[in-house]
Amino acid sequence: MNNITAEIIKQEFLIEDIFSMWLKCPEVAQEAHSGQFVSLYSKDSARLLPRPISICEVDKKGGSIRLVYRTVGAGTKEFSTYKKGDTIKMVGPIGNGYDLSSSKPVLMGGGIGIPPMLQLAKEFAQKGVSKDNMTVILGYRDATFLLNEFKKIATVYISSDTGSVGTKGTVIDAAREHGVSGDMIYSCGPKPMLRAVKEYAYEKDCHAQLSLEERMACGIGACLACVCKTTEKDEHSQVNNKRICVDGPVFFADEVEL
Repeated sequence: MNNITAEIIKQEFLIEDIFSMWLKCPEVAQEAHSGQFVSLYSKDSARLLPRPISICEVDKKGGSIRLVYRTVGAGTKEFSTYKKGDTIKMVGPIGNGYDLSSSKPVLMGGGIGIPPMLQLAKEFAQKGVSKDNMTVILGYRDATFLLNEFKKIATVYISSDTGSVGTKGTVIDAAREHGVSGDMIYSCGPKPMLRAVKEYAYEKDCHAQLSLEERMACGIGACLACVCKTTEKDEHSQVNNKRICVDGPVFFADEVEL
């Protein structure tokens, strides 16, 4: 993990409360890969804890990363006001990320779990996985974002809560409607969605990797505020839990209980 000050290259509003921010941070970009996240610090001294945000894209050549985030509190709302040339303190990359041992991946992202799927899809494309062999299913409230970027490199299906775009319902509803299959499911989103993905993977007799979203405090594994329940005991603590921030955020489905 690097503790650095990054420069904002570009910030733009996407839809509703979703923003996109490109950060110049060569140290982080060189090490980062899909499924990891960074922790950003507020400039307000009253907000001591960093805000964890998943990495959406990595430009190793340009030494930059992209974060696509939702404004849900004072910290992220502060970040959305930053302009090109502003700086921000950050720690990263943090976490284990995804295991890309799949030749026919299915990527499922819901809500703000959609952005990290983009870097994952790009890494599969770089490995030579064709558009026909990579399926992406995205679950929205109603309005879409990042959709065209996914369509360039994968076969894409979408769902929405309202039915205004794609299949009405969840990513699992869309998967069933289109008869989606693969040898590994990769997912990020709210816990009810991940629970459904885990059940769907068992039903289809394939493996799944889940990126867990959880409130974090320190973000470096020291405070134990973001533990999740696991199927096996931790070798050090001898209890059935792991820290999402450093032991995850990505786990194989059979490792965790949701």
